[in-house]
Amino acid sequence: MADVVLFHHVLGLTAGIEEFAELLRAGGHTVHTPDLFGGRTFATLEEGVHHASAEIGFEEVLDRGARAVEGLGNDLVYAGYSLGVLPAQKLAQTRPGAAGALFIASCVPVTEFSASWPDSVPVQIHATESDPEFVGSGDIDAARELIGQAADGEMFLYPGDAHFFADSSTAQYDAGATDTLLARVLHFLGSH
Repeated sequence: MADVVLFHHVLGLTAGIEEFAELLRAGGHTVHTPDLFGGRTFATLEEGVHHASAEIGFEEVLDRGARAVEGLGNDLVYAGYSLGVLPAQKLAQTRPGAAGALFIASCVPVTEFSASWPDSVPVQIHATESDPEFVGSGDIDAARELIGQAADGEMFLYPGDAHFFADSSTAQYDAGATDTLLARVLHFLGSH
């Protein structure tokens, strides 16, 4: 079974993120859920982005992600949701021994962290097909490029435009899409 580090989105470590982690644990996996915001949660994307960018800073978010895995083995699957993709993607690309990567609702260009995607790291990317944060900001293009480089990579797009579609504690939650995402993630974790 996989050892997963799940980094939360810009709303913080919400009950919905914890619930998703529990579903992965129920599948037999070990899941760590570091709190990059020190217990703070936010009601809106804008509030969370302000906190991450103006109050903490994105470099500190990345540093907190790196500190969160200190003391854990190297054979980790790095998972991130939205903002959490930043530390997950950096660690998957730069920390030796990554067992896999799972990105939800975000992706940055591979060249942010290294010259290319590591051949040995399988990756799945999940988002809604019309999410303005994923599609409008260019993340979908970065995701396509990453999948094109990965020896074992898949991208799944779900109907709708919700950014927080897989977080049951938000109004954007889509139970059907989350069930499909969960099945795909559990298959990914079980086969890598």
